[in-house]
Amino acid sequence: MLRKILEFGLTMTLKWSENCGKAIKKAMSVLGMIKRTFNVIDCHTFKILYKTYVRPHLEYCIQACSPYFKKDINCLERVQQRATKLVRSLRKLPYEKRLEALDLYSLERRRIRGDLIETFKILTRKDNVNYETFFTMARTGHLRGNSLKLFKGRARLEVRKHFFSQRVIEAWNKLPDEVVKAESVSKFKNCLDKWMN
Repeated sequence: MLRKILEFGLTMTLKWSENCGKAIKKAMSVLGMIKRTFNVIDCHTFKILYKTYVRPHLEYCIQACSPYFKKDINCLERVQQRATKLVRSLRKLPYEKRLEALDLYSLERRRIRGDLIETFKILTRKDNVNYETFFTMARTGHLRGNSLKLFKGRARLEVRKHFFSQRVIEAWNKLPDEVVKAESVSKFKNCLDKWMN
């Protein structure tokens, strides 16, 4: 079992740097193949190619192994920065403007969004998981924000602070009631995107 975990990219120190390195290497090789295959890439074609062949490598199993070192976060983001330059008409624009033109978000924002969506699925039993495995509901009812607030326990170890069940709580507790009380996952995503924007 330990060998399988280590093969996946988790080191003995419970850090995901090696996993990030592997993901970056795969994504960059796919980017290279796209660059060699297509002479001209417009915005529409880029979005299809990037979302289908590149981004899945950067986001594989991200709820389980989300990077938390700045160097890993920056390395992953640089892959998307480089990818957006494949669209020749956007090449000279700053990264934020390229994302805006392509209707994309930064990978860091997508990771937060993914955590919140997964939390919604767990708390509303859309996933077949007992939410008590991950979360404890906050006991006080007079807190500002939403009515599904989660309790954040103390984490003794630095690595524990970055586990999914710990890192998502702060972002979740900031959500307004109309977002967390959405009837479906798609409605939650729409409300979340509006609130995040």
